[in-house]
Amino acid sequence: MSAPRSAPTIAQIAREVGVSVPTVSKVLNGRSDVAPATRARVEEALDRHSYRRRRPGIPPTGAGLIDLVFHRLGSTWSLEIIRGVEDTAAAGRTSVILSELGGQHRPPRTWLETTLARPPLGVLLVASQLTEAQQRRLTSRSVPFVVIDTDGEPPPDVPTVGSDNWNGGLAATRHLVELGHRRVAAISGPSDMLCSRARIDGYRSALESAGIAVDPSLVDSGNFYVEAGYAAARRLLDRANRPTAIFAGSDMQAIGALRAAQDIGLRVPDDVSVVGYDDLPLAQWTVPALTTVRQPLAEMGATATRMVLELAAGSTPAVTRVNLATELVVRESTAPPPPT
Repeated sequence: MSAPRSAPTIAQIAREVGVSVPTVSKVLNGRSDVAPATRARVEEALDRHSYRRRRPGIPPTGAGLIDLVFHRLGSTWSLEIIRGVEDTAAAGRTSVILSELGGQHRPPRTWLETTLARPPLGVLLVASQLTEAQQRRLTSRSVPFVVIDTDGEPPPDVPTVGSDNWNGGLAATRHLVELGHRRVAAISGPSDMLCSRARIDGYRSALESAGIAVDPSLVDSGNFYVEAGYAAARRLLDRANRPTAIFAGSDMQAIGALRAAQDIGLRVPDDVSVVGYDDLPLAQWTVPALTTVRQPLAEMGATATRMVLELAAGSTPAVTRVNLATELVVRESTAPPPPT
């Protein structure tokens, strides 16, 4: 029987790739001062030889930080997730640093280099994902990552935390149908986000199960923000045969819809009903108070934080795909449709 093949050394990797030993060492340590093409060649050789990288020692309790990465900041929705992350991190005496991607769903190379220069205990990505190359870079430095409210279907080995968006859309629309509405419009979020598509799928399923044909002209789009909700609601409500109810894909869009109805002289809920999504703290303070779907945003942030801290400590979470329940909260913005 032949002797087991010994693991390659850094020097052997360097000779094979045709670079210096310090260059291989920089790649192993996640340094940014290596040309991308050179880094790719070194990473390929390390992977091919199954080079075992040393896992850095786990910092003591209270040391290190979590990098919380949002595709976009600026709404109460973001603040609720931040609250869940910070409360859980603080309980473990760990700090949180925020990053924002300017609306993009894939972090740029500059973010990765800055992150690896720290590096953090772990990374939480909200409505964004890493490329395969970025995943390999973080994994090579033993930096775990978890995705919150993923923008698309992640690879099976990527831990995720989300909520039941399909059921939320179903519950919101079913509530309106049970009140007697038959012309129910929807204002979706961005089409490139999985949560947005799932909510609209739930909306369609509720209509179809009630025997109501889905009218594509009653489905408008937005970006989850107030201005988009206002513009979409004006387009829907300015029609001659306007809907009697609107399911807005977020509370912020619902607030825009409330204002749009007011501006054209319609009363909510007497003339048109409005349902939001998220149950942000301000939903109970709108006039009328907003019927909405409660999404456990803070709990999503807390769950993902516990998961990434477990991974950073070398443990494997019992569950790596978490889908939290949503709940319809009925307030004052919905009622039976006006008599015809």
